[in-house]
Amino acid sequence: MVGMTATTPARRVLLAAPRGYCAGVDRAVIAVEKALEQYGSPIYVRHEIVHNKYVVQTLEKKGAIFVEETAEVPEGSIVMFSAHGVAPVVHDEAAQRRLATIDATCPLVTKVHKEAVRFANEDYDILLIGHDGHEEVIGTSGEAPEHITLVDGPEDVANVSVRDESKVVWLSQTTLSVDETMETVDALKTKFPQLISPPSDDICYATQNRQIAVKQMGAEADLVIVVGSKNSSNSVRLVEVARGAGARAAHLVDFADEIDEAWLEGVSTVGLTSGASVPEVLVEGVLEWLSQRGFEDVEIVKAAEESITFSLPKELRRDLRAEAAELSGRPSGQASGE
Repeated sequence: MVGMTATTPARRVLLAAPRGYCAGVDRAVIAVEKALEQYGSPIYVRHEIVHNKYVVQTLEKKGAIFVEETAEVPEGSIVMFSAHGVAPVVHDEAAQRRLATIDATCPLVTKVHKEAVRFANEDYDILLIGHDGHEEVIGTSGEAPEHITLVDGPEDVANVSVRDESKVVWLSQTTLSVDETMETVDALKTKFPQLISPPSDDICYATQNRQIAVKQMGAEADLVIVVGSKNSSNSVRLVEVARGAGARAAHLVDFADEIDEAWLEGVSTVGLTSGASVPEVLVEGVLEWLSQRGFEDVEIVKAAEESITFSLPKELRRDLRAEAAELSGRPSGQASGE
């Protein structure tokens, strides 16, 4: 354990707000839990519902079964699509296997899908800024594969070609770094001066808010700890943003016991945040770990207020309404109070 001495400066934690679950993740996790309550186990989930090891393990214990491909789901079963979204071909595969589907795609990702379809219908070339192989990118690309070209960062811009420079639009993966995305956009605009921007910002509000909070704490923090999984794009970006904001060091951990005490050597201020798919219990575990090592003073670094919520997937809402009506003795189409 790192000890305190008379010359050790006061130790404090700068705790980012907002942090952790965004509305899309909260919706997706609750959707799995509600489906398990309503239909019993197993509920199959194509890919991780969200990119967090603890969340996936917790839902597995409750009866969720995570699979990589639709073909792994037994015919006639219930399958849920993850918050990252899927391509239309996946819906077709599910129909062919006679699977009941629940679509937990984040509404902000669905918005990008709809933009891709609209611009493709208008015969635009779509430059999708994102990371090759990420589930969200695969899902979005699948909406208009003949029209979409992936641009994986500013260094990839030199390789991009289009049919008509007067009909080009950019879209982006919602979990990217805002700075990285705009750097790529600037490079694209230099190459294609008539490049059109999407009608609204595609970078998720939660991603932006968490990055702003980290920027505010980064200049003051000797060390920034980001709670999140390595396959979580937005969590990885938070580490990069912290380093870019001036933090001497920044590390990504799933759990408190992954923290190396050597990281605290010479550290008086620790910044702490968590990715958008991380439950608060994991942050509390890190706070407890730090408190045991003298970092008991916690200051909130507030970047924004978040009040956005999303309703459950329509498939669950429909069934939940019918169930509630049956329990109350009302016809399923009649709401309480009518």
